[in-house]
Amino acid sequence: MLKRISFLLAIALAAGCTAASPEAVAPVDFSKVQIEDSFWAPRLDAHKSATITVCISQIEEKTGRMRNFEKVAAGSGEHEGYFFDDSDVYKALEGLAYSLIQHPDPVLEAKCDEWISKIAGAQQEDGYINTYFTLVRPQDRWTDMDKHELYCTGHMIEAAVAYLQATGKRSLLDVAQRMVDHAMTVIGPDGKDWVPGHEEIELALVKLYRVTGEQKYLDFAQWLLEERGRGVGVYGGFNEESDPETLAYYQDTRPVRELSDIGGHAVRAMYLYCGMADVALYKGDEGYLQALDRLWEDVVLRNMYITGGVGSSYANEGVTEDYDLPNLEAYCETCASVGMVLWNSRMNRLRGESKYADTMERSLYNAALAGISLAGDRFFYVNPLESKGTHHRREWFGCACCPSQICRFLPSVGGYIYNTQGDNLWVNLYIGSTASFKLGGRDFTISQQTSYPWDGAVRLTVGSRSKASLRLRIPAWCKDVSFTVRGVAVEPAVEKGYAVLPGPWKKGDVIEMAMDMPVRLDEADPNVKYDRGKLAVCRGPLVYCLEETDNQGTYDLPLGGSFSSGFEPDLLGGVVSITSDNGQKFIPYYSWDNRAPGRMKVWVDCP
Repeated sequence: MLKRISFLLAIALAAGCTAASPEAVAPVDFSKVQIEDSFWAPRLDAHKSATITVCISQIEEKTGRMRNFEKVAAGSGEHEGYFFDDSDVYKALEGLAYSLIQHPDPVLEAKCDEWISKIAGAQQEDGYINTYFTLVRPQDRWTDMDKHELYCTGHMIEAAVAYLQATGKRSLLDVAQRMVDHAMTVIGPDGKDWVPGHEEIELALVKLYRVTGEQKYLDFAQWLLEERGRGVGVYGGFNEESDPETLAYYQDTRPVRELSDIGGHAVRAMYLYCGMADVALYKGDEGYLQALDRLWEDVVLRNMYITGGVGSSYANEGVTEDYDLPNLEAYCETCASVGMVLWNSRMNRLRGESKYADTMERSLYNAALAGISLAGDRFFYVNPLESKGTHHRREWFGCACCPSQICRFLPSVGGYIYNTQGDNLWVNLYIGSTASFKLGGRDFTISQQTSYPWDGAVRLTVGSRSKASLRLRIPAWCKDVSFTVRGVAVEPAVEKGYAVLPGPWKKGDVIEMAMDMPVRLDEADPNVKYDRGKLAVCRGPLVYCLEETDNQGTYDLPLGGSFSSGFEPDLLGGVVSITSDNGQKFIPYYSWDNRAPGRMKVWVDCP
């Protein structure tokens, strides 16, 4: 018998917060993880063969993004595109670097070196680099906080750190560090007040601090956060007195320690929260942690779609008011969905609670993954939960933040599987893989075999002697789970949503986890007016939808009373489809719009 589960209420019941701790768990870097499963491996192959190719073609040939750097180096020419287009080059370059970590390729590395040489050629003598201002408004540098100078710098830092990790080369890192050092002569305690119109620099500065060990970068990140909500933000001439709605858009209405509600542009908000989490990790700042706890509850319990997407409004690419979650008009920018993964992974590390990994998984498998086609060559910017048949992925966009975002995100998926602290290993995601890393100061190897998300059976094999305590996440959607260790059934203790299996372990020990994965019907919070009287079909971590192409004659019917499910290897790259007793066929939401155009919806009327 199927149970109707209130999607937001179920999360709310587990929303208690633990005491803050300055010592957080650390992720196992994805460079230590080799993904081998049938779900994620094809997506990574498509990234290497198609996504990278599309990004290179668009950046070099079809748009002026790379030409802008060449023009600056030549000292003449008109700027092409938007004032923030440098960031797409940096984000794509980060994705190329991540691909090199998993798949060394001298041709691709040479392409990266070529790009970096052109980027370096556009840097000014004082360290400043931004093609828009250098070509169009050289006299106006550092005068408009919304012109993304620090946003672009942040993405350059992230690309530089990624390329250093991939190749050991500091070429781009040197460029990025010179730009930051220049900015700090203009902005900071001894210079101008500054509130970046688009957050990103804050979390990037923490990465720069980790790589260089220079405290000034961590301190600068915190200084930028502390500038918010003090009435010093200036965005294209607007300030607090003249336009309070503008400041809400930029998350500049209140000091960050006082924040309790998400507001404004969704992507900027996600990056802000990531920056706060990173600074809190290294500074041990209780005020930041308490604010993040409040913000998490507001986002997840009152402003998140069932897919894990955030941002309902086209008008501000963000949020409006609590429970305003339309379906046809949903914005749910792909970049914001990736931001949800980034933020929730950080919260999970800070708090060690499974609810953050649950939300991370929800956003990953649904809202974020929907942002790219199965072939890896087309993208969604906007991800509605209903379509009249006119919304489709595109090869590129004038504002192309989402394709470059997906390019850098997908190859890093392996970095969200495991966390460690001392002799503790947290298993957050169930992805077929082999990982080798340090645990408790000793070499450790663990492998996963699973058909997740189609099947709830997971087999973990320990590859090294260890006294580690293994902590396996029990997903919030899972109501029936069992464990065996070395072939013997066990009933482990559960702490913060994780099953705890203490060591010691010897090489070859096997842990098996079996999660029941029935079809379930999720009911929205009754405060969401758009979904009253409707249900969503879900299975495991996946949200399902109806596509018209499968449901001629049944698309507009209310839900059938019972459901069956089965794996179809030839459908959409191989999926478990769900069929109701009245003939409706449901497919995973992430896979929609990969076939014939037609209507789509997630929330379906009750019978």
